[in-house]
Amino acid sequence: MLTNRRHADEPPMPGLAMPGTVESTVTRDGKTSSERRFYLSSAALDAMTFAAAVRAHWWIEHCLQWVLDVGFDEDRARNRKDYGPENLTTLRKLARNVMRSTRPDISIRRKRKRSGWSDESARSVLDQMR
Repeated sequence: MLTNRRHADEPPMPGLAMPGTVESTVTRDGKTSSERRFYLSSAALDAMTFAAAVRAHWWIEHCLQWVLDVGFDEDRARNRKDYGPENLTTLRKLARNVMRSTRPDISIRRKRKRSGWSDESARSVLDQMR
């Protein structure tokens, strides 16, 4: 029997059209580091389209999740019960969207700090919700 599996007990991957690999090398402060990431795709893509899809994925990750991770320290949140995590994520995203609309020249992290230090600054951010 002919099969595309390397060994008999290999799990099937229905819909898998192609594997992909991205190798990246970064030099910072005279030190070079390399990283290799592997992807599975349900679409057969040429190299240029695959590279564009990977960049789009990381753009979304960077633009949306990075702000929550860094600006709101979401990764250290320890709420795990019931709807708590979902509710707090919704509030963080709402706060992120409101803070993006106020003074784009200041980072969200700085806006959060200023809002905590000054009632006037907090009011100016909340006024954007109208």
